[in-house]
Amino acid sequence: MGFWNLRALKLDEFRPGIFSKIETGKNLTMAVMEIAPGKEGTAHGHPFDQCGIVVEGEIEMLIGEEKKLLKPMEAYFIPAEVMHNWKTLTSPAKILDVVLKQGQQRWKNID
Repeated sequence: MGFWNLRALKLDEFRPGIFSKIETGKNLTMAVMEIAPGKEGTAHGHPFDQCGIVVEGEIEMLIGEEKKLLKPMEAYFIPAEVMHNWKTLTSPAKILDVVLKQGQQRWKNID
């Protein structure tokens, strides 16, 4: 698919409290994720850059040692190998995220 209407896009449950739609091309994966309030990721890093933008709501992003509460139309860029994490607080968040194609990813989790 070449075009998405983010207001009308049907999302599927990815994990409890996280709904998503993913489009995978030869080199990139684009994902829209809607994340319920009170959810938190696991700190991790990977050997490729990642970027995204908040479409709706708020999400707290930790990139390296820097933490910021992002609101609609604010973007993030995560350099390769930098540990990062996210957390929703009292409201849900919808983000558009772009990474290297799924299946080529190598993750390293923090212990």
